[in-house]
Amino acid sequence: MNTSVKIAGVEFKNPVTTASGTFGSGMEYSQFVDLSRLGAVTTKGVALTPWQGNPTIRVTEVYGGMLNAIGLQNPGIEVFCERDIPFLKKYDTKIIVNVCGKTVEEYVGVVEKLASQPVDMLEINVSCPNVKEGAIAFGQDAKALENITREIKKVAKQPVIMKLSPNVTRIADMARAAEAAGADAISLINTITGMKIDINRRKFVLANKTGGMSGPAIKPVAVRMVYECAQAVKIPIIGMGGIMNGEDAIEFILAGATMVAVGAANFTNPLATVEVIDGIERYMKEQNVADINELIGAVQ
Repeated sequence: MNTSVKIAGVEFKNPVTTASGTFGSGMEYSQFVDLSRLGAVTTKGVALTPWQGNPTIRVTEVYGGMLNAIGLQNPGIEVFCERDIPFLKKYDTKIIVNVCGKTVEEYVGVVEKLASQPVDMLEINVSCPNVKEGAIAFGQDAKALENITREIKKVAKQPVIMKLSPNVTRIADMARAAEAAGADAISLINTITGMKIDINRRKFVLANKTGGMSGPAIKPVAVRMVYECAQAVKIPIIGMGGIMNGEDAIEFILAGATMVAVGAANFTNPLATVEVIDGIERYMKEQNVADINELIGAVQ
């Protein structure tokens, strides 16, 4: 039974990675999970300089998931290269680094610093606010998305995944823009913008007022968007959004995803990633599927 998949020449032992921001760089989770079992570890977002993130309260539970407004708090690229990459290299897994920034120049700076590092792929978080364009996210404007993809591809030494925002009118248009500018793959969906109000205090629960919704409630939206993008582009897709078990993962793969990322499930179950891998293998045995690649986009 073959569970290995390939994206932009990089081979993964199985199609399961982690969703950025839900797993750190795996240090805490390595107490529960053998990271070598994962197809890849996708790290938390890394910026050119340390980011403090948003004020607290930054996380709250909601029906069917959670809202977060962490604000991409991170120690910056220098600490990441000195601490996180050497840690991950101890394991037999691929490394996908999530990159964030507030200007094109900041993204390019991080990508240039990663060019000489032993990492396998770069995932570009275009849900960051573009400070030069009135703080609209790069991923919410097709031209801005195309421009940043093209500039990153000029300097990137590793294959580039553009992580798409679902907070758009037509997700397929964004997928086409990324593909046209040379992206090697796309990943989706990032979180859906949501809000929670404390009716007793008559105040917003999150200090940021809004936050990113993740968890099982967003899965039907995510599956639909992955399917739409799979019909629109030829580059591989990493699907995510509410994956809790192997059956959820198979749904994304049938919709057209080559790989899947497990996110919010890690917070409620530290073993979620390996349980998803086990679930995929169990499904393949039950369905007599010899090769995972037979299932990619196989929905009728």
